Formats: sequence, structure tokens, C-alpha cells
Amino acid sequence: MEHIRAFLDYIGYEKKYSVHTLSSYETDLTQFSSFLKNEFGEIVWNEVPYSYIRSWIVYLSDGGCSSATINRKITSLKSFYNFLIKIKYCTVNPLSAHKALKKPKKVQIPFSEQELSKLLGGSPFSDDFEGIRDQFMLELFYTTGMRRAELIGLKVHSIDPVSASIRILGKRNKERLVPLLPQVVEIYLKYLGQRSQIEHVKDQDVLFLTIKGIKMSPSLVYRLINLYLSAVSNKVKKSPHMLRHSFATHLLNEGADINSVKELLGHSSLASTQVYTHTNLKELKNVFRAFHPRSQDDSK
Repeated sequence: MEHIRAFLDYIGYEKKYSVHTLSSYETDLTQFSSFLKNEFGEIVWNEVPYSYIRSWIVYLSDGGCSSATINRKITSLKSFYNFLIKIKYCTVNPLSAHKALKKPKKVQIPFSEQELSKLLGGSPFSDDFEGIRDQFMLELFYTTGMRRAELIGLKVHSIDPVSASIRILGKRNKERLVPLLPQVVEIYLKYLGQRSQIEHVKDQDVLFLTIKGIKMSPSLVYRLINLYLSAVSNKVKKSPHMLRHSFATHLLNEGADINSVKELLGHSSLASTQVYTHTNLKELKNVFRAFHPRSQDDSK
């Protein structure tokens, strides 16, 4: 476990990985360590052959893990071995020739503009602290495209109502400045008024709080978003990430420059943003009707 702890300290303090990422790495490596002990007895890290790792992959698959989950765990293990090479504990990474498992492509359908307009333009929110907070939270997700962890990490001073902008601290402490719509600034000020009335606030600088004055948890944010979206949509996936997905898709559908969307989302590479550039069904139908010979024949 000492090598795992050294690795976690390295990616935490030097690489500045998030707490969530650190937790995932620790879980993956601890699980693999336990598997080795149960299956092969005590063994040192620099003596682990690839065949043992392949046995773990089979074990995970038989246990119901998806290809995506297994690939993530193997990525954790590969990074760990790269670290062991870096500190000269190992000379070879047993995963150097490993190929990731193929995973089925899932089509993520964003919410329509009509669905989100119905939600945010309607009045499903109560006029108390929690209702105003939830409305503010939904507006931020859809009008800035921020991630759930980024929203939870917002501070009271992250928003500047004068310049109508918000500073978002993204992955690996990369900061970006995103403009805010006037109505979002208005809700922000309204929320601050409600927030100031909460007694015994434990996290004074944290923007989003529970009624008890503590920082909101990732699971609470997810449950609230899912609850509100369920009122206007029957789509299977109703999460904060799908609001981010909708934000990017709607901007691109309206003709926004992909590089600008990349900056707004906080992506480090354009490849991450290109997943949102799919042509929507309405555009495909218009092209088909306008240019396909058979379609033109039928119209005569």
C-alpha cells in the first residue's frame, strides 16, 4: 500500500488531480491489490505479469463491469506503473502492449430547446431558498455548460454581477471566464438574498449550500437535476452532464464557432468538443428533401 499512497500523493500534489479522480484511482488500485492477494498470494508490484492483469480483466467482466469501467480501471493501473517506472521501482510497464476493450457507442440525446424552455420558463420552483437555489443551479448548468464538480466548487465571489461573468475552476485547476445572461445575474442576486438568511452557515465562501448551511454533495445535485428534468422530459438520461451536452449542442446548432464552444466548456483539446458536432435529425431531413433525386421526383 505504500507505493499506492506515494502514487496518490504524486498525482494529488504534483499533478493537481481532483479529489474525485484521486478517489477513483485509489479504489481501482486497492481492488487490484486485493485481487492479486486473493488469487496469487503476496506479490510485489514489479513482479506482476500481464497474465495476472488479464485474469483481473476477466474477473471484472464476469462480475458485470462494463468495457468502459474496465478500461478506466486499467488506465488507473497503467498510470500507476508509469509512476513506478518514474521512481525507478520498475523497469517495464506490464501494460505497455495492452489494448483497450472496445465499447459500444452510446447515442446521447440532448434535451430539446423546447423542453428546457418549458422548464426554465415555467414556474416549477418554489419562492423560498431551496426553490431559488435550484432554479439558479439549473440556469447555470444550461447557460454555462459547467460540470457538476465545477458547480459544487463555486465560491460566492466566483460571480461578478457588474461584468456579468463567472470564473469557473475546471479540471487540473484550469480557470476559465464565462459570460452570464442578465436573467442569470438577476437570479444570482436573488439567491444571495435568500442565502444570507440561513443561520449557522458552515461553509461561508461556498456558493451553493443546503438549507443546513453546508456544501451540497454530488449526489444531491444529481437527484435535484433529475427530479426537475423528469417533469419536462421522458429521456432516459437526466443528469447535469446532459445539460452540459445540451448547452454545447444548442450553441453549435445555432452556428456557434466550435473553438469558442471549446473554450466555454473548458476542453483541453478540440477532439473533446467535436463529439457535439453531430448533425441533428431535422437538418438531415431538410438536406434529404432538398437534394435527394427521389424526393424531388415525389414533389412533382
